Amino acid sequence: MKHIARWALPTCLSLLALGASLPVQALYKVVGPDGKVTYTDRPPTEQGRAQPLSPSGGTGSEAQPLPFELRQIASRYPVTLYTTANCQACDAARSMLRQRGIPHAERTVTTQQDSQAYTQLTGGNELPMMQVGGQQVRGFSSTEWSSYLDAAGYPKQSRLPSTYTYAPATPMVAAQPAPAAQQPATAPQATPSPATAAPLPPAGNAPPGFKF
Repeated sequence: MKHIARWALPTCLSLLALGASLPVQALYKVVGPDGKVTYTDRPPTEQGRAQPLSPSGGTGSEAQPLPFELRQIASRYPVTLYTTANCQACDAARSMLRQRGIPHAERTVTTQQDSQAYTQLTGGNELPMMQVGGQQVRGFSSTEWSSYLDAAGYPKQSRLPSTYTYAPATPMVAAQPAPAAQQPATAPQATPSPATAAPLPPAGNAPPGFKF
């Protein structure tokens, strides 16, 4: 039985539904000249400010060596898992991928910006979702997910090195740093008037090398 987690999005959102054959590996947030925000998986060519939202491609653990055969498969059909918080189906999907030894990246959908980006890129709001190469598989079903992984050529048993560790999950849209708080202006220190200035010490008591 397929398990699906859903969430509600405001109806005022402008949704861009991309085909299931398009990869969802690199995300960009584009702010056009008119201020309109668009999320896309392709580097923008039109005028506007573009901001990368997630690492481009790969399994999220490229720094760790993989066996040659597994590395070849992962390069052709990278796997990305999309999850959300408090989702038992998401936990089951993650556990299934790790038990089978599938190198993958994990993207989390927790904020409103995450939801907007995910819906614009996939055309849906079902989680978990597995991306295998250009194929999107929504809702967790161990049988269905296994068939896609088999078709991609992934081994049925884990061949990951014993030292392999999965990279931490990252949000769809990176959190923006909060603006630095401005320090309150300090009142300028008053310059003592000649009448209140401390009297200079006698020249005879000056330290060596000092003159008054």
